[in-house]
Amino acid sequence: MTPETASPVCVAALYRFAAIADREAVQAHLLDLCGDEVRGTLLVAHEGLNGTIAGPDAAVARVVDGIRALPGFDRLELKYSTAEVMPFHRMKVRLKAEIVTMGVTDIDPVDGVGAYVSPQDWNALIADPDTILIDTRNDYEVEVGVFEGAIQPNTRTFREFPDWFRTEGRALLDRPNPPKVAMYCTGGIRCEKATAFLKAEGVEQVFHLEGGILKYLETIPEPESLWRGDCFVFDERVAVGHGLKEGDHSLCRGCRMPVSPEARLSPLHVEGVCCARCHDTRTDEQREGYAERQKQMEIATRRGVGHVGAVQKRAD
Repeated sequence: MTPETASPVCVAALYRFAAIADREAVQAHLLDLCGDEVRGTLLVAHEGLNGTIAGPDAAVARVVDGIRALPGFDRLELKYSTAEVMPFHRMKVRLKAEIVTMGVTDIDPVDGVGAYVSPQDWNALIADPDTILIDTRNDYEVEVGVFEGAIQPNTRTFREFPDWFRTEGRALLDRPNPPKVAMYCTGGIRCEKATAFLKAEGVEQVFHLEGGILKYLETIPEPESLWRGDCFVFDERVAVGHGLKEGDHSLCRGCRMPVSPEARLSPLHVEGVCCARCHDTRTDEQREGYAERQKQMEIATRRGVGHVGAVQKRAD
């Protein structure tokens, strides 16, 4: 898929581990590149860039070209998809200590990563009985979709992954002939760090899905796919399926978690306010505030304008 694809909104998920000396200068440059047409979130750290942006084809292409022109970012990891409506309310460029937070500093996500496996070769790898498959995503993402047979660490955040591996995951490798380890995540960035972490821990045969689930869903025809369900994405589309078509999950405005069509039938689900997962953890005052926000969003939608959150544009 290319930026020229005819679609209401072009969506670009991107990342690159490359040294950034002056984060503030890059932050300002990215905000200028995005202008008023592009929305989304970009994270800037000394280790690189990560984020997703959306907008008209030409505007997204301008931003991507501008990022690729930065020193070290010519080989930007990039995946395009489309959305029927703008999936972000505003543009944010945030300064971070890490572009994906693991909390482990002594790993090399550039030269110390595991072997990349293309989507075309992925099925054969994970079908090998000498391979164990580990999902590096969090528990709420796993609820939306998984690869068959994947081991689930059931982490709440990626920061918990190192402890999980040291306390539980390593035991999976305790065999006379240690298995190959294959790992996957949404777009590939978490596996850059997860595979580097395992290699630093002494695991030799470490592999990860190149381009992540998104590239797999874009590339592999559904009849040949070993993916089951949809893939959670961190924007208003909530989840995408094969061919990167938008799925049927919605987003709970109370806890920001995905909600399936079945879960929306729960009497505890109130559109724009809460779901069964968070209903009992929110106060009446909070729910009243969420309900008012939902009301304003619906009014803005009927009028064909963005609500107040859509016009904010600053570096958070």
